[in-house]
Amino acid sequence: MLIKKQKTTELIRNKAIDLGFSFVGIAKAEKMDEESRNLESWLNKNYHGTMQYMSNHFELRTDPTKLVPGAKTVMSLMFNYFTDKKPEDLSAPKISKYAYGRDYHKVLKKKLKLLIEFIRTEVGEINGRAFVDSAPVLERDWARRSGIGWVGKNTLLINPKSGSYFFLAEIISDLDLSIDDPIKDYCGTCTKCIDACPTEAISKDGYILDGSKCISYLTIERKEAIPNAFKDSMDNWMFGCDICQEVCPWNRFSKHHNELEFEPKKAILEMTKSDWKEITEEIFNILFEGSPVKRTKYEGLKRNINFLD
Repeated sequence: MLIKKQKTTELIRNKAIDLGFSFVGIAKAEKMDEESRNLESWLNKNYHGTMQYMSNHFELRTDPTKLVPGAKTVMSLMFNYFTDKKPEDLSAPKISKYAYGRDYHKVLKKKLKLLIEFIRTEVGEINGRAFVDSAPVLERDWARRSGIGWVGKNTLLINPKSGSYFFLAEIISDLDLSIDDPIKDYCGTCTKCIDACPTEAISKDGYILDGSKCISYLTIERKEAIPNAFKDSMDNWMFGCDICQEVCPWNRFSKHHNELEFEPKKAILEMTKSDWKEITEEIFNILFEGSPVKRTKYEGLKRNINFLD
């Protein structure tokens, strides 16, 4: 029985790699007691800002069996999105690397659907659901539990072989698979991410993020005007922010992704500072068709660009 479980696990893991995922780890599906306490404390400090959805469905977030009755395992998968391509005009407002290409929700959902179809064909019928940052799932914590990385001081998942420029996805199911062990924290005494954050969103000891101060939150999640207190702290970011990843020593191991749909459009890289200031809604829709940047809508991106002046 154990050998069959290991073979099934390896079969699924190999298929996931074939589909483009870089790392796959598996954790036991169970209630997350420690993570529940941490989330409650974080919410009580209002670190979620205006993201009220973070306080919704608390039990679903911390107990996978509420999302998938009879769940036995949580499979966590990492998909690389790193690119070293940059805008030609280095004075142009910046976009986070993850948003250069096609919306990752659509790309990864398609791959997860293929993986589940493979499992049903090769292993048998399962009760399972796939998630890509679109449901109440503590994906970073499940990834840590599954051993594909540790949660760094910048609160992002870091893989010791490839860094942190990864999307996370999960399959929660009633599959009985071999469980992986968590790995140790390798941040050590490094404080580069803490020191580099211009809005001081990361706590002085690390591992806790005040989301309401994070540039990614301010430029994407916050719908109201950006507070003037951040006027000189945006570091020219108009959508998202990569600072705490750019300075992380573990990202020296990052390699360019292999997903064609994540390649940045040439037209985006050619936009100059003045082009962005004068961007029309028509150009916005052309540039960001199928992109995560559509989330801010034209008015939101214009707000961000104007705030940088």
